[in-house]
Amino acid sequence: MHRGSCLCGAVRYEIEGELGPIMFCHCRRCRKAVGTAFQAAAPIRKDELRLLSGSEKLVDFESSPGVYRVFCGACGSPLYSKRDTMPDTLRLRLGTLDMPVTGKPTAHIFVADKAEWYEICDDLPQYPDRP
Repeated sequence: MHRGSCLCGAVRYEIEGELGPIMFCHCRRCRKAVGTAFQAAAPIRKDELRLLSGSEKLVDFESSPGVYRVFCGACGSPLYSKRDTMPDTLRLRLGTLDMPVTGKPTAHIFVADKAEWYEICDDLPQYPDRP
């Protein structure tokens, strides 16, 4: 079981399943969405996410055709993304978890688009786009 929330606490959730592989995404859209060099995310099953509060605060933004970023409309915290082509999967933003994450990152993706001012200093695999 994993529990998390947005910055203001209006949206609270729990996940009754495992997190998928943790990846750091360096694509331009993710960098814009989180305001930093990359985003840490892991796939989860949509049917394993349960909103405990704040569902009325959730806002969807279609950042590219068929890709939606879901965030708290009150504080702006990015919570997850979803794709029309993968209706059963969400990509959870790990920074919203309120408990320790036991898994470790597995890769950096979209490094061909990474911020020029950020240097990757670990030994994780790096992929120019999605592996």
